[in-house]
Amino acid sequence: MELTGERIETLASEYEQRQPLADIEREHLDVLPRTLASGDYGWRDVEWIVQWYYRRFLGAHPDEGRRAGEESFGNNEYEAVHAAVSTAVDESEVEPTIEALTDLSGVDVSIASAFAQFLDPSAHLVMSCAEWTVLYEHGELDERYPDAPSVATYRQYLDRCIALRARGDFDLQTVYTAIWVAWHRDSFNG
Repeated sequence: MELTGERIETLASEYEQRQPLADIEREHLDVLPRTLASGDYGWRDVEWIVQWYYRRFLGAHPDEGRRAGEESFGNNEYEAVHAAVSTAVDESEVEPTIEALTDLSGVDVSIASAFAQFLDPSAHLVMSCAEWTVLYEHGELDERYPDAPSVATYRQYLDRCIALRARGDFDLQTVYTAIWVAWHRDSFNG
């Protein structure tokens, strides 16, 4: 089924009923952009982003992979994380924003996209195999999700999401919630 403006709106309207993390996610989308931009944040703030990335799948992401990813991120020195986030905050272009974050242990392009979303929710969206697959299956992307997504892969995904935003009066977060609900319906049979 095509991702028309009406379909995006319908899917997005189901997000809060399907995603138990919706309230805390919304709070973090309101607070983290300012907090991260100011540099006045602690380890738990940045760690939360990595945890959110894996846990938003509601158990569909293998626990072993989640633990390994979270542990790998935990191996970073706080100063290195602070430097990477500060560099990403200062960037206005997609590529250098993502590249600054992927310098960290446990942060690939997908995890970097989660950081970017919480740095600037109006300009970035999280990307994983789940979101990409929804777009692929709806004819919005031509290729399956790559084994090792690159910054160019993220750019392609983000450009497609920006095009979807133009199908209605939506912000990027509405597009994300619609894509997530489509993934959830497919993954959990309804």
